[in-house]
Amino acid sequence: MPSRTLLRCLLGAALLIPAAAGLPAHTARAALGDGRPVDYRGLRLSVPADWRVIDLDRNPGACLRLDLPTLYLGHAGAQSECTTGRAVAARADTLHLEPLDGAPPRADIPTLAVDGGAELPPVQGGSNELRYALRRSGLMATVSYGVSPDAVRAVLARARTAAGGHVGPGPGSRPGPGPGPVVAEPAVAAGPGPRTAQEPFTGEGFDACTAPTQRSMDTWRADSPFGAVGIYIGGRARACAQPRLTADWVRRQAEAGWHLMPIWVGPQPWRSSSTGLSSDPSQANDQGRAEADGAVDAARNLGLEEGTVLYNDLENYTDRATWDAPVVAYLTAWTVRLHELNYGAAAYVSASSGVKALSAHYEQAPQAMPDVLWVARWNGAASVSDADMGLPTGTRQWAGPRRAHQFRGDHDASYGGVTINIDRNWVDVAPAASTPAGPLS
Repeated sequence: MPSRTLLRCLLGAALLIPAAAGLPAHTARAALGDGRPVDYRGLRLSVPADWRVIDLDRNPGACLRLDLPTLYLGHAGAQSECTTGRAVAARADTLHLEPLDGAPPRADIPTLAVDGGAELPPVQGGSNELRYALRRSGLMATVSYGVSPDAVRAVLARARTAAGGHVGPGPGSRPGPGPGPVVAEPAVAAGPGPRTAQEPFTGEGFDACTAPTQRSMDTWRADSPFGAVGIYIGGRARACAQPRLTADWVRRQAEAGWHLMPIWVGPQPWRSSSTGLSSDPSQANDQGRAEADGAVDAARNLGLEEGTVLYNDLENYTDRATWDAPVVAYLTAWTVRLHELNYGAAAYVSASSGVKALSAHYEQAPQAMPDVLWVARWNGAASVSDADMGLPTGTRQWAGPRRAHQFRGDHDASYGGVTINIDRNWVDVAPAASTPAGPLS
């Protein structure tokens, strides 16, 4: 019987065929890897031959993956094909084009407005994503990249409108006086004010690769056992795009009573130019502070108030001799910097690696340890006992309401007729009313 992974690969390939069938012949050739030209709503692009081309209008369930070179066309749908993969080993260049009218007011990545003929201004996003509101073309362009956005920006800058004009000044042209002031598109301006999204909570929670639709959240709030939800707010190793993640989405879940667990997927303990953590503890320390800055920017834009606990997703590793020291340096620097910025700090780590590293160094710097420990150990036990957390028996480490346990991973769950691919957790967390000077108590 084919594995789930194989079936998903086959499904992902099948998504390309209807997308190509609904586009002009030259676009179909690009989708199938035989050509480069792609037309979309009066804009002609030349994309690399190895890029996928996915028509989201025809495939609303398609997942906006950030690890495969892809041109996505149209507004994102439910993204029902997304799995719960947390972090990707390597980020790819992707471009998502959709009508400006109806583009979601995303707060998790920077958005710049560009008038016709203006040069595309450079901008670096902490999540290796950025958006251009192309007013002349009436399109929103979301750029995702691995190390540098230059290659995808070049694809966009060379695009031509139906009238023959460039989105940007075009390759080889001499810079003019510049685009003038670059401001955020009004549709993507900051959302509502801060909301309390982390009332004390004990019970089941889930996390999914991309923010579920409002209908799904409402249905599960009424019919599922879950009261907490983990949501990926950014980071260079984030696996899925978040077209529904807006300040309004956060506000609505908080008002519905959900306990939110905002997750930042920063550099990981593996060798990768786009998503890797440095094996040098000193450099890993610097990375931890920088990632905390990026996470707080995203949190503030999403309306998550000071005192909110932000979770750093750091995946499992097997070479502890290489990675234990930089992992501890990274997560303690993350914690210290978040406290300086008046936010709480948490770490999602594996029981077989990150937990052991943090636990072994806990007494050396307890004030720099994450306030909340979220452990991945898929043993099916809905508990945060020392044994289930992978901690020493009878320990005081992260005692009290400062623990979460991911006890089952990557499975489809259905409640009220709504199916989502999730990880399942037991959560026992009571964030402090204000940002702590040390670990939460």
